[in-house]
Amino acid sequence: MNPLTNIKNQNALNDRELSLGYSGDLKKSWHSKYNDSAWIYVGGLNYDLTEGDMIAVFSQWGEVVNINMVRDRKTGKSKGFCFLCYQDQRSTILAVDNFNGITLAKRIIRVDHVEEYKVPKYKEDADEETKRLWEEGCAPKPLKRKVESMDRQLERVKKAEEYLLNLGDVDEELIRKIKSDKKRAKKEKKEEKKRAKKLKKYLRKAEEDPEGDWKEKAKLYDKAVKEEDLYETNTHFDFGKKKETVEPTHNLRPDFEKAEWRDIEIWKVIREREKAEKAARGEKSEAWGPEDHYVSKRYQ
Repeated sequence: MNPLTNIKNQNALNDRELSLGYSGDLKKSWHSKYNDSAWIYVGGLNYDLTEGDMIAVFSQWGEVVNINMVRDRKTGKSKGFCFLCYQDQRSTILAVDNFNGITLAKRIIRVDHVEEYKVPKYKEDADEETKRLWEEGCAPKPLKRKVESMDRQLERVKKAEEYLLNLGDVDEELIRKIKSDKKRAKKEKKEEKKRAKKLKKYLRKAEEDPEGDWKEKAKLYDKAVKEEDLYETNTHFDFGKKKETVEPTHNLRPDFEKAEWRDIEIWKVIREREKAEKAARGEKSEAWGPEDHYVSKRYQ
């Protein structure tokens, strides 16, 4: 039968179903005969269309998982028809009802169901891309998520619970110190931003009027140069602030060029005593380098 006649007969069948009120009822519709097949036939195609073009056009009715564009074995040119498979069988009904008889690339195409699709014979001389398409199809690969074992997940939950329980044992003084440090850092950042804004303003004024007022220039110098850069940090007026004193845990080796003679003599006596104790135990005493320290027994 002529393809155009088939198209007209199929469209007439759809119109009759609409008039009888069967549209949407898959049990009464003529589409129910093809419930077990997700393949459709597309004929009357333009010879320049490729598999990618067909997927792009027909994917608006559902996910296309496979396609077989029938081509000439010698030349590789399309023969004008193809078979297309959807992931959901209901997509075939939408494609047949909406695309049968439309004009695609200046040619009227025919779209119909395929009751029993025959898999093409495997050809050894086919290219790798065609073989991969026959075996795997053209659907995107599903995303695989690596799931940890149940024991591993339970272990992570226990660790999280222990961590949350231990939060109550944190020293309150440490928490106050962390909060004060954050507050001070935020304040310093705000002041630095304010100073940079004023500096930008004074620089713009200086560019506009190089021979300007000396007061404006003084303000510019005050904002451009920090006091610490000129005079270093002045700790003389730090009244009421706690000074952190670190107690040394060892006796440093004295600098023989700067140390007093008393420190040098004390260090020599300690060194000789340590050598004698090692010799009594039968141990050898190695020469000390300039970076070594003497650690007394009470800290050992």
